[in-house]
Amino acid sequence: MATLAELMDEISIEADNAVAVAAAADLEVLEAVSLAIERDLANFRLYDDEAKLKQMISTSFPHLINHPKLLIFHVKGAAQAAKEAVKSVYMNDSSVLMKGHIPTAVLLKAVLNPDFGLRTGNVLSHVAAFEIEGFDRLIFITDAGMNIDPDLQQKAQIIQNAVQIARSTGVQLPIVAPLAAVEVINPAMQATLDAAALTAMNKRGQITDCIVDGPLALDNAISPIAAKHKGITGDTAGKADILLVPNIEAGNILYKSLVYFSKAKVGGIIAGAKAPIVLTSRADSAESKLYSLALALRSSNI
Repeated sequence: MATLAELMDEISIEADNAVAVAAAADLEVLEAVSLAIERDLANFRLYDDEAKLKQMISTSFPHLINHPKLLIFHVKGAAQAAKEAVKSVYMNDSSVLMKGHIPTAVLLKAVLNPDFGLRTGNVLSHVAAFEIEGFDRLIFITDAGMNIDPDLQQKAQIIQNAVQIARSTGVQLPIVAPLAAVEVINPAMQATLDAAALTAMNKRGQITDCIVDGPLALDNAISPIAAKHKGITGDTAGKADILLVPNIEAGNILYKSLVYFSKAKVGGIIAGAKAPIVLTSRADSAESKLYSLALALRSSNI
């Protein structure tokens, strides 16, 4: 799969293929919902103030009024919207959770609720799929949005989350590159120590369904030519599908550099919960939210 548009291929709308949107009264969110409905990707359950939501829909998306694939549930405030949307997924009425016009902390509080939340015991991590000009494949970046400074065990789980998402898009054996500034192990650089340990864990079957090769600098992870110049050989050199960043600062900078400098297209979700979570930024376009929805729906059906 080379483009994000391909994510929407083969997603069939089913009775249980529904998205619960917490605080849905947001124009960009509703535009993404509208685009998804036009493509028959899913049914939607919208949680927000009913009068406000209906007014917004009638003004900007009149074709969605009384649409059979869209249900509106009245709630009072962001906290209740988050609670009811999460409960919808917990009760299997929805297969994907989506963030609307609501603080991330409020939504995640509901996700982590011990009574009706979506925790599985695994680390929750952000996985972003990028469509970048000049590449014949999607590039996955993790974790640019959840874990601040993950330790070795957390990084292992972050890899497994990303591998599951990559495999849902058709990458049978993803190549994972734990990124660092250099390709050699340096005791003064924790990223290189972790990368070497993760590579060893993969070889010993502790990290499965992928090939982990690191430490690698970014150029040698994604460019066979750069890898060759550095004398890095092998079947995986320069062919990474998944880039594991060492911390959230590196991930955030890489993510935004691709979006703003390279004009790359992106879809991103939170993995590791009972169901995929579409946790996009207010600054993300409706197109990006649509790609994120498609990525979530693909991964929810594996």
